[in-house]
Amino acid sequence: MSLTMLIFLAFGLGLLGFFMGRARGTALFAANAATATTAKARIGGVHSRPGYHGGYVGLFALMPALLVVLGWAVVSDDFIAGRVLDTVPAAERPVGDLDRISFMNEVKGLAAGEIEEPFNEATRPAAVVYATTRSNYNLLAGAVALTLASVGGLFAFSRLRPQFRARNKVEAAVRLALMTASLVAILTTFGIVLSLIFESLRFFQFVSPLEFLFGTRWSPQTAIRADQVGSSGAFGAVPLFWGTIFIGAIIAMIVAIPLGLMSAVYLTQYADTRLRKILKPMLELLAGVPTVVYGFFAALTVAPAVRDFAVWLGMREASSESALAAGLVMGIMIIPFVSSMADDALNAVPRAMRDGSLAMGATPSETVKRVLLPAALPGIVGGILLAVSRAIGETMIVVMAAGLAANLTLNPFDSVTTVTTQIVALLTGDQEFDSPKTLSAFALGLVLFCITLVLNIYALAVVKKYREAYE
Repeated sequence: MSLTMLIFLAFGLGLLGFFMGRARGTALFAANAATATTAKARIGGVHSRPGYHGGYVGLFALMPALLVVLGWAVVSDDFIAGRVLDTVPAAERPVGDLDRISFMNEVKGLAAGEIEEPFNEATRPAAVVYATTRSNYNLLAGAVALTLASVGGLFAFSRLRPQFRARNKVEAAVRLALMTASLVAILTTFGIVLSLIFESLRFFQFVSPLEFLFGTRWSPQTAIRADQVGSSGAFGAVPLFWGTIFIGAIIAMIVAIPLGLMSAVYLTQYADTRLRKILKPMLELLAGVPTVVYGFFAALTVAPAVRDFAVWLGMREASSESALAAGLVMGIMIIPFVSSMADDALNAVPRAMRDGSLAMGATPSETVKRVLLPAALPGIVGGILLAVSRAIGETMIVVMAAGLAANLTLNPFDSVTTVTTQIVALLTGDQEFDSPKTLSAFALGLVLFCITLVLNIYALAVVKKYREAYE
């Protein structure tokens, strides 16, 4: 029996408890209707509907079984691995953590039939022990889950009475589940921030924060030997920050903001209803295109065209990878974010404001410029900030069209890189998290997080200011 089967077993027991409880609730309604003498008595004789009785029994059957299964899923790998390694002879038993992980991966592959011939012959008998041990303990976990579900379900079933407040209990459980989901999201955010801060502090033990934040040379390769070439270990991140701003917040926004805003104005104010139903879904399809497809388009189509244009301008050494190529394609990618938010904001402006402006003699274009856009500015700013955040976090387009060179340049035809691209490059492959090169990725992530936070705070301030003006 696998863990997946155990999870299905837990939900199956909960579903069985639900049907039993609902049947009991239906019987209580029927008995009350048969004995009641008035319509009011028939309605008020049973506190909760049958569905709430079923939900109450189902929760008591599901939750104990599910907790057992999830708890076993968390500890099963380490527990079974310990049992398997105890059966391996001491001379052939792996010593280090990496050897242990490699040994158990081979054992699991043999047990699942994914590996036919092992590299280590000691894993062959261990695979038999692993399969047997896992099956036995999964059966034991299933038996425990079944027992607890039966006890919980029978206990809840025995409490069902006409005046039992099953609805209150079920709604309290739903509120608890919603609160838990909210706490998970909040705690996940705190965990991300704390992990970034902790690893960044380790990085700043090797590199000065001033050098990292204000240095202009980025070469994260550190020398292993004194005579090693090309490993300067320079961690000045200004070229990365500039590349991120240059591509994501300047070039991409120059493309996305005018096109997205004008698209929203046309679709909301000028387009025919039938034409809008066709154009708006087509425009929003751009948001569903995978970023790697945009990357291919940028690398194979836009980048060569930009290079040819640079050569036509007289730049004989123009690179096939450039900030302009990546920024143009990234701007096209985020047009739907600007357009959709601006569209919703313009549609949310009261119709009376538009009609009043037209009644005063203003033209449609004057109404858009002087009435609708100022009134919809909070939503438009929110869409722009969302688009900026999306552009700052983009990776694939930059890797395929802008390159990996950390250049501090104003020339859009030069190759540049961004923070997210360098994070991917630093953490790709087998890395040890005790070197400045790897830890610098967390420092870059922390700075990027702070930049995004500042942008969001500024957006909230703008929204608050203009919302008060137009309420």
